[in-house]
Amino acid sequence: MFPLQITRRDSATGPVLYVTGDLDHHYAPVLRDQVERLDVKAGQCLVIDLAGLEFCDSSGITALLAARQFAQAAGADFALAAVPDNTLRILTIVGLHRIFTIHPGSNAV
Repeated sequence: MFPLQITRRDSATGPVLYVTGDLDHHYAPVLRDQVERLDVKAGQCLVIDLAGLEFCDSSGITALLAARQFAQAAGADFALAAVPDNTLRILTIVGLHRIFTIHPGSNAV
């Protein structure tokens, strides 16, 4: 088990959250809380960088969907970056690769 760590960086286009560790039923509420504390403005893009993600279960995916909804409610865009292959496979199987904007690497944000 890898504890979840979230770090934030503000970019010219909006906030970027770097997620490291496990995004599971235990830690998904932590991500949701961090997202809800963001001041995302219309026209910005909230990016969640998953390069350091070790594991993601259905609760983690639900937290990512909630983050997307949060951004959209603020009139902002939402994207995932550097999604690990195993997580990308799950997103593809359930069709969420069509819902999320996905950037291949961290340097895309």
